[in-house]
Amino acid sequence: MASLLLSPSFNSFLRTKVRSVPPVLPKGDSFAPTYPFFLILFVSQKDLSLSAFSSQRCFKAVPRTIRCSVAAPQRQPSTTGSVRTAMTMTEKILARASEKAQLSPGDNVWVNIDILMTHDVCGPGSIGIFKREFGEDAKVWDREKVVIIPDHYIFTSDERANRNVDILRDFCHEQNIKYFYDIKDLGNFKANPDYKGVCHVALAQEGHCRPGEVLLGTDSHTCTAGAFGQFATGIGNTDAGFVLGTGKLLLKIIGEISVAGATYKAMEFVGTTVESLSMEERMTLCNMVVEAGGKNGIVPADSTTFKYLEVCATE
Repeated sequence: MASLLLSPSFNSFLRTKVRSVPPVLPKGDSFAPTYPFFLILFVSQKDLSLSAFSSQRCFKAVPRTIRCSVAAPQRQPSTTGSVRTAMTMTEKILARASEKAQLSPGDNVWVNIDILMTHDVCGPGSIGIFKREFGEDAKVWDREKVVIIPDHYIFTSDERANRNVDILRDFCHEQNIKYFYDIKDLGNFKANPDYKGVCHVALAQEGHCRPGEVLLGTDSHTCTAGAFGQFATGIGNTDAGFVLGTGKLLLKIIGEISVAGATYKAMEFVGTTVESLSMEERMTLCNMVVEAGGKNGIVPADSTTFKYLEVCATE
């Protein structure tokens, strides 16, 4: 842009006669532009009298609109609040569950558990650890957040296997557990109205799988529930015993997948192919994450998820 030299008298005139148009920034913009903007000065011909200039030639040389390049005022950028970087879906869920605004790989956090599931294989061991550590008369942290499903040893005549189911039943009666899917008639499973089948299917069909929540289970394929957009993973008896008493568990946020594959990593599935899958197909996909060494598998919740949950809620 060509330079424009203005006389002192004309500068004085501009201060009293000229209207300026500042740049328009988006409402709520948190940063000032670093680029120069144009200040447009509107001057009418009537206001340009010869008294401000030394000759008629100078008057003719001045255009009606003058554009000057000026520097924009500089301001420090404001913060964006407590969340400063993007998070994965799993990190967002665990951030909510740990009541933190931000989580990053490497963080160790205490997570509030929404659902703990156990069955007749690991349930007795978890219950034993709970009673040993918290006392024989201790109560679980929330009787409505514990789901107990006998499904492995139910159709057998082995007395020791049947004893596992008895331990679960006694514990559920003692603790007044709301969601205990019992089976009493071993000869005819259809005669058991509370029996719901395989635990991973029962969790979904009974409405215990909900987007954004944390579900832990004493079974390696608990990650199946990630199909519903929740963090779901398997844990051992010791961890389950601790969760029964506190409703919390210490988890570590892991970083990128390396040459070791998905070992102890979160696997998130997105894209049009995943979106086209039914809930049963998504559950199969997340179920197999553990076979790749993954900690959990997860699919974003969408209309397919919510339609499935609506049907479960009405049945």
